[in-house]
Amino acid sequence: MLKGLQIGNLSQTDLKSAYQVFETTIPDTYNKEGLGSRKKDIMNEIYFKKQLLDSSLTQDGPEIYFLLAKLNENVIGTISFGPCGEDIKKCTERQLNNVGEIGSLFILPPYQGQGVGSALLSTMVMQLDKQGIDQFCLDSGYKNAQKRWLRKFGEPYKVVKDYWGLNYDHMIWLCNVKSYLLPGVPKSNR
Repeated sequence: MLKGLQIGNLSQTDLKSAYQVFETTIPDTYNKEGLGSRKKDIMNEIYFKKQLLDSSLTQDGPEIYFLLAKLNENVIGTISFGPCGEDIKKCTERQLNNVGEIGSLFILPPYQGQGVGSALLSTMVMQLDKQGIDQFCLDSGYKNAQKRWLRKFGEPYKVVKDYWGLNYDHMIWLCNVKSYLLPGVPKSNR
């Protein structure tokens, strides 16, 4: 864990820094996946994530909200929770429509692999528990993220083969909040 790391809610003053996380991390992620030539997809993903940030600050109710990871007052990572997205609805034939989705977990490249994502995820799960939420879902079409989620969450609820193109599957996990409240404790020991 990084010394001085702070996890907190998105505020208006953090908006531009959070945008920068997406502008930096999404192209980097596509490049690492071997998809860097998909410039239009990259721009669409950045635009969509920025729209989510904006809507989380302007909506009347708590439909979607973000947590940020900050180091020395600089935003270095994001995570969100809200209604399950269209890909999950489509891939599960709407079976998870009433389950909220954890998403938008992006960490600036220099801080990846240092526990920032785990800290964001742990904080989000604790907040879900405090709100009385029993389950969450999450998904990924990124192979590198899928490897991490397989280690952390086990076998997916659903795998859709070649969803994003040949050999680019989409994986969806359905998780019980209580199973992930104690960071660092293996699932079998809970």
